[in-house]
Amino acid sequence: MKVFQHVSDIGDLKTALAEAFEIKENRFKYSELGKNKTALLIFFNNSLRTRLSTQKAAMNLGMNVIVLDVNQGAWKLETERGVIMDGDKSEHLLEAIPVMGSYCDIIGVRSFATFESRKDDYEEKILNQFIKYSGRPVFFMESATVHPLQSFADLITIEEYKRTPRPKVVLTWAPHPKALPQAVPNSFTQWMNAADVDFVITHPEDYELDPAFAGNARVEYDQMKAFEGADFIYAKNWSCPGVTRPEDYGKVLSKDMSWTVDARHMAVTNNAFFMHCLPVRRNMIVSDDVIEAPTSLVIPEAANREISATVVLKRMLQAL
Repeated sequence: MKVFQHVSDIGDLKTALAEAFEIKENRFKYSELGKNKTALLIFFNNSLRTRLSTQKAAMNLGMNVIVLDVNQGAWKLETERGVIMDGDKSEHLLEAIPVMGSYCDIIGVRSFATFESRKDDYEEKILNQFIKYSGRPVFFMESATVHPLQSFADLITIEEYKRTPRPKVVLTWAPHPKALPQAVPNSFTQWMNAADVDFVITHPEDYELDPAFAGNARVEYDQMKAFEGADFIYAKNWSCPGVTRPEDYGKVLSKDMSWTVDARHMAVTNNAFFMHCLPVRRNMIVSDDVIEAPTSLVIPEAANREISATVVLKRMLQAL
């Protein structure tokens, strides 16, 4: 595996899940695989779970790890070609990337959407430059449009806790005070479409996800109806994807608090498990009683980030 971006990059999901559970049984089974190999983790944005879980995964495999926080420990980077660099940016990404590649064997990159241009965000300009110019395998630690390490961990969690062979999984929009990217819902939708689940998305109108990720997923605009009989509820806010009106891309069109996942919503489910990628705004995304209930999986879900990252890095090492 040279690039990890979409669910298609992981191959057969049953095989990937089997690997994940093998690693969960013994996290250090492949500790010799990464000996004398280096993972470079580059963060253009803040991180807690991604930084810690990916570092731990690399160490599980015996790798050396270099972490670069671009905003704290490096020159300011220019990303556009043709720019006269007479401002505060001292280095161009086109020189920085191959230099970074010369110091490592595998590169992970985290870079969020800017909401300045839907076209630029959805073309993944920064991540694709790393793929093109680094000369190294590249995995996405969240980008403008996807968060595959999170969605793989989500799938592992659902597989662990499901009570029926084909559970009903609902992705629900929930309110948030500021604009958030579509990376998590995009990836979650992509992975659930590929998994053996009954998948439903519910959100207000004008929050439709890009068809490249939504595919043929069922959309239900009535949130309570969508929740009926659900086995898993995955709550996440996202700003307007701008599918029908590109000028609304990245805007907060609604803060409707009736969409907050609370006991009233969960009462119509099949005693559903609650999931969220964290960090979460309590009593906006989800009420205290729901996130603190025994059916809340937010901590096991976060812990599985280590497992998903270990599988991805293991496969990349095996392909070197």
